[in-house]
Formats: sequence, C-alpha cells, structure tokens
Amino acid sequence: MSDEGVQKAATLMLALGEDGASEVMKYLGPREVQKIGAAMAVIGAIPHEAIAKVLEEFKSVADLSSSVGLDSDEYIRNVLTKALGDDKAASLLNRILGGKDASGIESLKWMDSPSVAELIKNEHPQIVATILVHLESDQACEILNQFTERLRNDVILRIATLDGIQPAALRELNDVLTKLLTGNESLKKKSIGGVRAAAEILNFMSGENEASVMENLRKYDGDMAEKIMDEMFVFDNILEIDDRGIQLLLREVQSDSLIVALKGANPDMREKIFKNMSQRAAEMMREDLESKGPVRLSEVEAQQKQILLIVRRLADEGQIMLGAKGEDSYV
Repeated sequence: MSDEGVQKAATLMLALGEDGASEVMKYLGPREVQKIGAAMAVIGAIPHEAIAKVLEEFKSVADLSSSVGLDSDEYIRNVLTKALGDDKAASLLNRILGGKDASGIESLKWMDSPSVAELIKNEHPQIVATILVHLESDQACEILNQFTERLRNDVILRIATLDGIQPAALRELNDVLTKLLTGNESLKKKSIGGVRAAAEILNFMSGENEASVMENLRKYDGDMAEKIMDEMFVFDNILEIDDRGIQLLLREVQSDSLIVALKGANPDMREKIFKNMSQRAAEMMREDLESKGPVRLSEVEAQQKQILLIVRRLADEGQIMLGAKGEDSYV
C-alpha cells in the first residue's frame, strides 16, 4: 500500500466512525492495520474537502462538518478493540500509542520491523530464520535490512535450507513461538522455509542487499542459488504477462511510478507497456520518459518493486496469470 493509499485509508476510517471502521479493519491484515492505525494516530483534524474527495473515491456520501476533530488515541483504541479483540488490539496499541511489547509470533506481526529486528538480532541465526519464515515476506525483508550483512546472509541461507520444524523445537525457541503451538501435542512437522520462502523475501530486498545475499548463496550452493533465482519474480518477468494482464496492471499503477520504473527497463519492456496503452497515452509516456532527468537506481528499484507488489496481488486475485519459468503451467 503506497503512502498516499495509507493516508486515504486512514481518512476513511476516521470518517466512518468507530463501528464502521472496526468492521472494515476486521478484513485487513496485520501490516495494513499497523500502517493505517499509525497514520490515524498522527493525522489530526481533516478538512472537509479531503474527506469528501476520499469518500467520493469510495462512492460514498459524506455529511460532515468542516473538520473531524476527535480524541485520536481513544478513537483508535475503540476501533481496534472492536475489530481485532482485546489481545491483538493491545499488542498493536502498545506499538502505536506506546507501551510494553508483547511476546509471541502473532505479536511480532503487529510490531514495526526495526523493533522486531532489535528484539531478535542477538538470537542464534537459526532461531531468527525460524521466526522470519512465520512473518509476511515484506516484513521479514524489512527486518533483514536492519541486520548486519553477515547476519543477513547467514539467516537467508538458513531460511533457504530450512524444510520444517518439529513442535518440540518450536517450544525451545522461547515465548515468541508459544502461540504457534496452542498446546497441541499431535501437531505434525510443519513445512516452512525452503527455496520459495527465501525467494519471496528476496523479492522485497533492495538491489545491493539482494546481490550480497545471492553471492553468499552461490558460494554455499550454486544449484540452490539458481533455484532461488528461478523462483524469484523480477521486473523483467512482466514481459511474460499477456496483453490483457498488462492492461489490467496499468489501471492500477500511477503514471509517476511507472515513469520512474521504466527508466531502468529494457526497450522490450517499454514497448510491451506502450503497445497496451492508447496511442495518445503512449506518446505522452514516451515524452515524459525522454524529459525525465537522471533517476537514482534505488528509486527505480523501489518503484519496480511496488509495481511487482501490484502484479502479485492481481495474480493472487486471479485477475492475471504469471507463467511459471520454463513451464507451460500457470500460478
């Protein structure tokens, strides 16, 4: 979710009222709730025009005063408690509004990445790897980016070679894993980690860090490194999406983001995008690209990764199909 999207969502939640906002938040994931909740905590009074614009985008009708003024802390506390229940809300509220960190893997999902990194960086790399594979890939990547290069490479290698963990081993990790066990002694070995998990985390990593990790993986096991590369979905793989899929993607991507992303794209990629635009839109995009000055590689990579997130979401929703590398099947 972009920063602009987070601000709009926070505005909408404040405008909906506690009951409406809590109903919406029930359907959001930990990362989304954390971002929106944090934005709500600092947003302050909202001009009527901003509210009306957001509500118009969501095809709603607003009948508000010139601003929404409220006790943000109390409002957020009530909304999150209604949406998530006391336990989850308490964990997130401690992060957003201040308080003590809670334990358990589920609680880590509601914390910001630097705090999680600080909490686990001194644990054994195998424990760190086991924890990270239970988190969302983007959060795991953000946490890894907080580590030293040596620790980051070590953890990714352990994730790639991790194929499962016994409940007894989970119990030994400490309190951060207790919620995964739920006291069930009959749990079977859980399949976690592996090449795909490592690839999904690397998809979110910056180019410099990704290159360092891959070099370390190649030194350890060249074949495994190649398998991870095969599993990774990079910007050039957009070429494999059919024209209908590209057209759906373009509806979701902002022009400014696309221009920056295409600055680092090869000619085939640019032509693939242009041919799925109207003639006028393609001409304007070409002109914008030509007039755009030099862009830092880090900015190009950041926008390309944001577009890849949209691609994955559309694929998960079944709106587009991604060709499996070297195969005729689809995922």
